[in-house]
Formats: sequence, C-alpha cells, structure tokens
Amino acid sequence: MNFDPGDLVPIPGGEITLRDARSGSMQTVNLVPFQLARVPVTTQNPTTHRGDERQVRVPRAPITWFDAVRWCNRESTVAGLQPPYRILGRNVEWDVSADGYRLPTEAEWEWACRAGTTGPTYGALADIAWTAIDAVTGAQPVGQKAPNAYGLFDTIGNVWEWCWNYADTARYADYRALRGGGWADPAWSSRASVRRGSAPDAVIDDVGFRVARGAVGSAGDTQAQGWSANSDIVRSQITGPLPVGWTPLGRPIPLR
Repeated sequence: MNFDPGDLVPIPGGEITLRDARSGSMQTVNLVPFQLARVPVTTQNPTTHRGDERQVRVPRAPITWFDAVRWCNRESTVAGLQPPYRILGRNVEWDVSADGYRLPTEAEWEWACRAGTTGPTYGALADIAWTAIDAVTGAQPVGQKAPNAYGLFDTIGNVWEWCWNYADTARYADYRALRGGGWADPAWSSRASVRRGSAPDAVIDDVGFRVARGAVGSAGDTQAQGWSANSDIVRSQITGPLPVGWTPLGRPIPLR
C-alpha cells in the first residue's frame, strides 16, 4: 500500500449537523482542525497508455477495517509518530491525543467531503465521482475527477471509505461505518450524507480507506470529533424484545 505524507491537507474546524436516519435525531458537532489525505490510500498498478508504460495509483481495495487500523499504527511508528490505536483482539481503543495516522470520524469525513457545501454532492456527480454512471468494473486511478474546495479527490465514488465510528451498536453489533459510495453505486447512494456499515473483518471489493491525522483531545478522553464511547454504550443497551435482525453489541465497549 502506498501513502505520501505530502498528500495530507489541513481541514479547518467548524460546525456540522449530522442526521441519524433510524432515530430521526440530529447531532450538531463542533470540530477542531485536523488533516486528511487528498486521496485514499493506494496501490500501484502497471498500465500502458499510448505505448508509455507507467504506474498508476488506484485505491487499495478490498481492505478490512482491522487491516486499516493496523496499517495506521504501523505507518505511524515508521514515521516516528504516536500510534493512535490499542488493538486487543476485536477490541480497538483510540487515544485521541495521539498524533499518528488514523481513520477519520464520520463527522470529520462528512465535513471534509462537503468542504463548505450543503447539497448532496460538492459538484455534478459525473464530474467529481466514479459511480454507476461511468459503467466501470473496478476502482479507478485516483485524482482523475474534480476535487472539492479543500483539494480532496474521490471522497464520493470510486471506493467506500472506512471511518472510526460504529455504524449502529444497537442494530449491527460491531459493524463500522462506511462513507462515500463506490464505483458501482447509483446516484442516490453517492452523496456526502449517505452511510452504510459492514463487519470490521469483511472483505468487500469496493471498500478502502483515507488517512486522517491530528490529535483532537487529551489522553484519556473518551469522545472527540463527534464520536463518544459513552453514546456507543448507551445505544447498545436495548431492553425488551428485539426487532427482527437486530444484533446489539453485547460485549463491553472500551472507553477510549
């Protein structure tokens, strides 16, 4: 996998309101500044273009959520940064004071994707994203469509991107959140606000990840950038009969 630290761009702080479609609730999040990569983490594929053999960067996919957090820790260590995650089997704790590479929270991801816009996308879908409109059969080279106002490419379309947050601890156990849409997704599924979740060890063809960086709290904090460990715990504590198909997270969630 390939990552250039020079790809990181500063994302300003600000306020974003996120909607929880299942509960119908709204959450207003105040974000502190952080950094996010211009493009997803990539791999290099050889290609021939008009007789010129060269390497092109395409999103690294498929990759599991667990592999993504392990990559973040490993690359942070190599770079002399503090790894953000403590990995204990399937339990992963985030030190929000760490300065190493990490996954963005959903609030960070959506704020950065929107880049000051309020519509479903930051431009015409055909101009900014690889989706079903393009009828491609796999991940495409990064940076070929138009960027948003923060200079980020491919936040919508190409590959879904893992975020730090649980998708819904009441309904989907330890599934983690995915954002952005993939190369085969229709227009309704390729928007800044669309989210889905999947098991952290799932291997899915159109799933990759994008690197964030930045300490966003103090050591021992259990909330940051729209995420709260306590909210995860409270949401998972369902009493009474469960709706069909619901699988609340039954094990303790680490408070970090």
